[in-house]
Amino acid sequence: MHYQYFVYILLCADKSYYTGITNNLSKRFNEHQAGTKRDSYTYSRRPLTLVFQQEFNDVIQAIYFEKKIKGWSRAKKKALIDGDFDRLQILSECRNVSHYKYKPRD
Repeated sequence: MHYQYFVYILLCADKSYYTGITNNLSKRFNEHQAGTKRDSYTYSRRPLTLVFQQEFNDVIQAIYFEKKIKGWSRAKKKALIDGDFDRLQILSECRNVSHYKYKPRD
């Protein structure tokens, strides 16, 4: 059996983001919205809005992408949601002073 997998981002009522993965996006969103899991992050942050979804054919790629997004700053998540890939690129660049692009030239 061939599944499609979705990495998704929800905007919560408190303006925080929740990132998840599922193979049935409408069912999972309805579970979040209904509050079927009282101990979940989204339970006390309803109502929720689906603000991003990306479809994958490979579950390993979907899991990797979900974990990657979970480590991102709010600004990077917002750039992804907005489809602002130029901003996402800028936010992804290393801003460390030891980074070669920012190192003073002798």
